Amino acid sequence: MIDIDITMPIQIVNILILIVIMNAVLYRPVRTILEERRKKLDELADDAENFKKNAKRQLEDFERKMRDARANAKAKFDAARGEAQAVGTEELAKVRAESDAAKAEQLKQVASQYDSARQQLQGQVDGFAGEMASKILGRAL
Repeated sequence: MIDIDITMPIQIVNILILIVIMNAVLYRPVRTILEERRKKLDELADDAENFKKNAKRQLEDFERKMRDARANAKAKFDAARGEAQAVGTEELAKVRAESDAAKAEQLKQVASQYDSARQQLQGQVDGFAGEMASKILGRAL
């Protein structure tokens, strides 16, 4: 049976003292460590969120800069192409003008050669006609 004597209140006081001592030595430091750990995890989660936001912002900045660079490069390429086409058109016009001038000069030369050949042949036509008539008739005219 259970005897209630002086040992029972001593045991109760002993248990209460142990609870106070254990609370001071074990439970409170463990709770403090767990609280610090929770705070660090919260800070790390916040830092991770900030890093994600910064990474997203930097990615958006990078994409925007790439779009701007592409647009700038395309504009410069189009301007260079237009300039090259303009220079090509000018060069083509010069070549055409030179070829037209050379063609006109050659046509003049051919026309002058034609006129001189026609005049030479015109002067010899009477002689050729007489020779042909004499050959065809078989007698001299």
